[in-house]
Amino acid sequence: MTRLVQSRSCHCLLLVLLALGLLLPSRAARAEIPVDLQLVLAIDASSSVDFDEFNLMANGLAHAFRDERVKQAISSGALGAIAVTVVQWASAGTNAQHVSVPWQLVDSPAASEALADTLQMMPRDVDGGGTSIGNAIRYASRQFPAGPYRGLRQVIDVSGDGIDNGVDPVREARDEAVGQGITVNGLAILNEEKNLDRHYQDYVIGGPGAFVIDAADYADFSRAILQKLIREISDVPIAQIDRVPAAILAAR
Repeated sequence: MTRLVQSRSCHCLLLVLLALGLLLPSRAARAEIPVDLQLVLAIDASSSVDFDEFNLMANGLAHAFRDERVKQAISSGALGAIAVTVVQWASAGTNAQHVSVPWQLVDSPAASEALADTLQMMPRDVDGGGTSIGNAIRYASRQFPAGPYRGLRQVIDVSGDGIDNGVDPVREARDEAVGQGITVNGLAILNEEKNLDRHYQDYVIGGPGAFVIDAADYADFSRAILQKLIREISDVPIAQIDRVPAAILAAR
């Protein structure tokens, strides 16, 4: 009888040790890599955006991550690293949002160039639909815990050329994101809606330091997104953006 009890005890102990052995790798796999910033680039792919305009956005993003000022802004952070993912969005629905570039670590000039190459070759994964900015914000918010990174700051960068169509109320979605500690910024492209920047200001952006930058049209997107990324990565007021490179170099 004693031997049977001992045998069962050993068997139970063995099961516990095996369970721990199985659990430990999964915990290690879930280890979060700290970065200065987690950035979701949420770009409009609704019906109002034609393929030439979409390519201007993709090329503008690629150009920005090749810019020395963006590379310097990344290296100037406390950790010298950010994580970036790209979401294309349109109307509400399961097929109207898509992660086109999964989370990518940018911790060196070479990594920034690699991301730029990926952005320049990015296909259009969402082809048309309405303009549900609220649904886009909710979808973008879900990407933060989905990746292996954890940012000291978490930012959604919404770019678009139209007013929210109200299918998923944008203010509610924005407030939910802000409640999770996420900042929502906006880039309003004014080619169709000349007061879109006001709509973004009133309904879309929120959180600490949230801001809107406007682009006159898609040809102006490259300038606007560069200015926006420098500000988001450096976390400095817009009036100081022209002085960012000097400040960064002085701090290094």
